[in-house]
Amino acid sequence: MSDWVTKAIKTINADYQRSADTHLIKLEQLTLKGIDIYLKDESTHPTGSLKHRLARSLFLYALCNGKINQNTTVIEASSGSTAVSEAYFAKMIGVPFVAVMPRSTAQSKIALIEKYGGTCHFVECPTQMHCEAQRIAQQLNGYFMDQFLYAERATDWRGNNNIAESIFEQMKAEPHPIPHTVVMSAGTGGTSATIGRYIRYKGLPSKLMVVDPEHSVFFDSYRQRDSTLTASRGSRIEGIGRPKVEASFQHDVIDSMMRVPDAASIATMHWLNNTMGIKAGPSTGTNLWGALQVAASMIEKGESGSIVTLMCDSGERYSNTYYNADWVSSEIGPTEEYDEHLQKIKVA
Repeated sequence: MSDWVTKAIKTINADYQRSADTHLIKLEQLTLKGIDIYLKDESTHPTGSLKHRLARSLFLYALCNGKINQNTTVIEASSGSTAVSEAYFAKMIGVPFVAVMPRSTAQSKIALIEKYGGTCHFVECPTQMHCEAQRIAQQLNGYFMDQFLYAERATDWRGNNNIAESIFEQMKAEPHPIPHTVVMSAGTGGTSATIGRYIRYKGLPSKLMVVDPEHSVFFDSYRQRDSTLTASRGSRIEGIGRPKVEASFQHDVIDSMMRVPDAASIATMHWLNNTMGIKAGPSTGTNLWGALQVAASMIEKGESGSIVTLMCDSGERYSNTYYNADWVSSEIGPTEEYDEHLQKIKVA
């Protein structure tokens, strides 16, 4: 292993040592009898999202496998947050970075990628991203990071302060320390794979429910146990949902799945902001809608316990899109049905 690679690995590990763990927020305002809901706030990472963990793992995985040296251009197919985090680490170790993304990606994410020295290469449809990233990597003799392939294997799911271990450690002093259910959406499928494997490895009774937006094939793939399914368009909830079943999506570690209407995701995102002052991104809306449905089911069965889900990133990145009423009306449609449902939930 070259001196440069050794130094790059040390540099990334030093950044990890400087970063504190992310907060676990109890939604105290919710008055659900016998049930507590928690948000793991991943927006506090240096690059502002859950994907910071993934990008760090992917870079270390690639470096230790001899795929990146000081002359390597790194290419990724990403709708935004992964590309932001990978651009950060590429700049840290001094290699060029190209993000292949849909033209519709939020301008704030594009600006962050460019802030970290990355280059944005646009395609018209999310279904084109993977092939275009492969083409550019071949053209530049670079390395395609391929988060959708490597996400589930780049992270040590047994522990080492991964997100699953962090959640269960932080829950230890809570009234219901072992969550009844952990709710997670899937982009690559890597985080759900890590959580599901960790639950099994530790012999925990917690269940993993994965929520999926419209126009994503993960839900149907899980129900049909068919990994060949594809869709003709991409998800409207940025960062989650895929038009094909990615290699990192692991059916067998998931206990249940739920399809969440896109309008419900947006309504829940706004409800969280308006009732609790937590401004999160649209995938958090998907996650929290799922958590609220789990809570409703538990109440109906007379169960008590805790539910943990993730705040994947901050809503500040989506001021011109998901927090813009005209954009939501045009791109998502009416949310009133779900707004009314959420208003019935008791909030102190």
